[in-house]
Amino acid sequence: MSAADQLAEILNRITRAERIAGRAAGSVTLVAVSKTFSVEEIRPVIAAGQRVFGENRVQEAKAKWPTLRAETGGLELHLIGPLQSNKAGEAVELFDVIHTVDRDKIAAALAVEMAKQGRRPRLFVQVNTGAELQKAGVDPREAGAFVARCRELHGLTIEGLMCIPPAEDAPGPHFALLAKLAKDAGVNGLSMGMSSDFETAVDLGATHVRVGSAIFGTRPKIES
Repeated sequence: MSAADQLAEILNRITRAERIAGRAAGSVTLVAVSKTFSVEEIRPVIAAGQRVFGENRVQEAKAKWPTLRAETGGLELHLIGPLQSNKAGEAVELFDVIHTVDRDKIAAALAVEMAKQGRRPRLFVQVNTGAELQKAGVDPREAGAFVARCRELHGLTIEGLMCIPPAEDAPGPHFALLAKLAKDAGVNGLSMGMSSDFETAVDLGATHVRVGSAIFGTRPKIES
């Protein structure tokens, strides 16, 4: 199937999952993850009506999205990969939503850049629900306190929480944990679920699901 056909299938599956979970149609936002794919590969998905996209790296997004935005209005770009503090300025300039706020240094840098630029991207805090040493994200035990510091110390509005469960684990318990942490922290957004598990995430309250390979196909290998 073409990427446009696969997009339609994913949207149908999200609608079905919403219905099964007893949720309102359209309560889940599909973030089409276009990292590593070219402008030419993204254009057919935009032409099929998708307007919300996710990228992992600031520099890659900077190389692709000004062109695509000049061609089509109303596109929304989400940063779903780790953010370095020295890229905070470019991230605030380029992205509408940042899913990976995970430490005070990043929160402080974003606050400075938002004030400087007069732009306020929506923000999610990334939680490392599996406590994986190699993975970014706040320890689940510190999530509430970190959200509070973002608000009180840095003056940021946090919309929700995000997680990427360990690949070897069943995702459901991680999604349920994230939902509990979000409720405790007083935030409503839940960015969770990818190509292999987004229906489980919808069932457990996801507001945003991040789907890439199920739409665009196998990712091209990046030369090191």
